[in-house]
Amino acid sequence: MLTFPKRANPRLRERVGQALIEPLISFQLLSPDGVYRSGDLLQAEYQIDAVGSDDVHAVELSVLWFTEGKGDEDLAIHFFERRVSADADDGNLRRLYRFETELPNSPLTYSGEILKICWCGRVRIFLRRGKELFFDQPFQLLPRQTNAEKQDDQA
Repeated sequence: MLTFPKRANPRLRERVGQALIEPLISFQLLSPDGVYRSGDLLQAEYQIDAVGSDDVHAVELSVLWFTEGKGDEDLAIHFFERRVSADADDGNLRRLYRFETELPNSPLTYSGEILKICWCGRVRIFLRRGKELFFDQPFQLLPRQTNAEKQDDQA
């Protein structure tokens, strides 16, 4: 018996034999612990499965921060790249793709009682039939290490 996550939208599923499955987005930040420092190079990769290559119209990659808590919520994009079929060698946007960006000095990740500042990498796919899916991978952005902290780490 096949079961699907409650979040699965039946209109976004593909028919495979008698089963319906949702396109799968694999997205990985290439940091073992998901912690970055200001000025670090964030490297990430994505791959899309369980959907035909002709069904993927575009893919958007972004690195962004947003706030949560009381008051207005803010969101800002640090890195953005949109890829369409013409950008891929064979027109297949599902294949493993890597990207990188240098992270800024601020805002830093913050988790207060009233306000939180969160960072994430996002992959959004646009399907030819007008639907879209996305996946967010959170990470922490911490201050740049001082020379003394670097020496302590090496000791």
